[in-house]
Amino acid sequence: MRKFGPGVTLDNAAFIHETALVYGNVHIGEGASLWPYVVIRSEMHEVLIGKRTNIQDFVMIHVGNETPTVIGDNCSITHHCTIHGAEIGDACLIGINSTLMDGVKVGRNSIVAGHSIVTEGTVIPENSIVAGAPARVIKTRDNSVANVMNARFYYENALAYRQGDHRVTERKDFRQAMAEEMNLLTTRS
Repeated sequence: MRKFGPGVTLDNAAFIHETALVYGNVHIGEGASLWPYVVIRSEMHEVLIGKRTNIQDFVMIHVGNETPTVIGDNCSITHHCTIHGAEIGDACLIGINSTLMDGVKVGRNSIVAGHSIVTEGTVIPENSIVAGAPARVIKTRDNSVANVMNARFYYENALAYRQGDHRVTERKDFRQAMAEEMNLLTTRS
């Protein structure tokens, strides 16, 4: 895995692709993953990436003028997203090519649909599905199981990539790990 400057803290990340660029006061949580061409910059404030959160290909994360960027545990920030000075709760999925602007707060267990633009200062309640430009709540439901399962998939995939294995879904231990996670999540409900 790559080495970054003194302001960057890696807490036993699962996988960091060699093309990821990370600068400033950034903390990457245990089991998190940074995929190809991720860029994270924090010249002021801080960026916090939670445990087992995946930051997928071509994501850009920056801080706002007055706000840090905080992403909770078990989140998926999918391909080509821009997260700019926003707060994202645990177990959220931010859809492909979405933009979250300064001061946005996304409640836990939520989904932001692909290509959404969440404008400055928007507060999204827990268990929401939002879509549009500008984004608005279109449905309310607990998305935690699906979102945590997506994060678990990326965690298992990250561990495999770290070992040079790019076909994790073909492995029996992967299917077993996914089944155990689903069982744990559904018995807690």
